[in-house]
Formats: sequence, C-alpha cells, structure tokens
Amino acid sequence: MQIIDTHTHLYLNQFKDDVDLVIERAKNAGIDKFIFPAIDSSHFKDMHELRNRYPENIYLMSGLHPVSVKDNYKEELNLVLKSLETHNYVGIGEIGIDLYWDKTFLKQQQEAFEFQIRLAISNNLPIVIHCRDGFDEIFEILDAEKCSKMRGIFHCFTGTLVQANRAINLGFNLGIGGVVTFKNGGIDKFLNKIDIKNIVLETDAPYLSPVPHRGKRNESFYVTYILKKISELYALNEQEIAKITSKNALEIFNI
Repeated sequence: MQIIDTHTHLYLNQFKDDVDLVIERAKNAGIDKFIFPAIDSSHFKDMHELRNRYPENIYLMSGLHPVSVKDNYKEELNLVLKSLETHNYVGIGEIGIDLYWDKTFLKQQQEAFEFQIRLAISNNLPIVIHCRDGFDEIFEILDAEKCSKMRGIFHCFTGTLVQANRAINLGFNLGIGGVVTFKNGGIDKFLNKIDIKNIVLETDAPYLSPVPHRGKRNESFYVTYILKKISELYALNEQEIAKITSKNALEIFNI
C-alpha cells in the first residue's frame, strides 16, 4: 500500500535530532513519498540537504509562505524565481493569504500570491495554497488569474462544502490533514459529499497532529490516522483510499 504525504516540513528544527528515524518509521508504514513545501529562503539549504539524503522519497517545492511576506518580500520572490532555474521543483508552495496572525502585510501578501501563481503557470507547475482567514481574498485572486494551466491543492482545507466545491471547480484538490480527526473540526461532517478523486492526504508535520496525538509534534507516520478516518467517512477500505489519493498526488505533482 503506497501512501503519499503531500505536505510535510521534516526539514524544520523540530526534527533535527531524529529525522532519519521519523522517515524510517513512515516508510515502514508504506509512506514512501514526502513532498516538502517551502517557507522562505532561510530553509532552502535544509530542505535540499535532506532531499539529497533521500532522493527517491523527497520532493521539493519553492515558494514564499504568506506569513514570511515582510518588507523584503520582493527579494524573497526574486530568490524563488531564481531557484527555478537551478532546481527541479514539483510545485510552487506554500503560498496564499494568512490573516490570522497579522494583517499588516495584506497588500504585499496579495502581490506575492499573484506573482507566484503566474510563476507557476509559466512553469507549468501546480500551486499549494495556504489559506487562513483569507478565503474571500484568495478566491478573488484565483478568479482573476484563472486559466487552464492553474491547478494544485488547497492545503489543510478547513472551509465549508460550498468553498470546497468552489476550489474544486477552479481546478484544485483538497489537502486533508489532522483537522479531519478533530471533534469540532467540521470537515468530517461533509467530506464524503466530495468525490475522493479530489482529495489528497497530508500531515503538515510538525503541526496539526491528528487525534490521538493532538497537541504533540506531528510526523509523516501520522498520516495513517488521517487515512483511517477518511476510510471511515467514505466507507471504503484504507487500501482503496490510499490508492486513489496517491494517484491524485502523483498526477498533480507530475511525479
């Protein structure tokens, strides 16, 4: 059974002491591909070093996370642009709008999002969208930039069924992570109304651990708990869910 963690930050400091054990634990459970979203240039070195140790298992994205959009965002975007000339990335992400922590740089976040969408389209790459308290702003930009080449994933989807269908109609899949296991997460109430062909699995490790590990460090092995929950919601066996969601991921990232 192949399982793909489409969104995991195993290169962060939370894993500096045991990342090899974390990867081995995941691989032993059938999780053989790990897709790393970017945050900003300060993490590029660590991402690439880990990928070089596991070239058959790890795939990288380039991009500027909305929370990292600050006064120097144009310099960071230029580094994203340059990175595509020298490395083989499978996507642009995670990018988008985050109004939860700070609204100071909303305009700059919007500009960075637009720039990176266009960069992805021109390079025929999918985008992975980070959306926190910003669905309206994100959909406004996606509607304006809409074209046949625009595609990707709404990472850590926590919206409504209406928002889910709107995202799917724009050409996006939904990244489902630990929130689906939360008692009041919400998406478990309607997820099975969405065709499984529009779903991919993710952890967002080290964040958003699923039940029964909520509140602790997340890791890619825990995608098995997400798989189990989705299997229950769709009344399909775990092997079938793994097969379909992995196929979805491979097609999105052209792996």
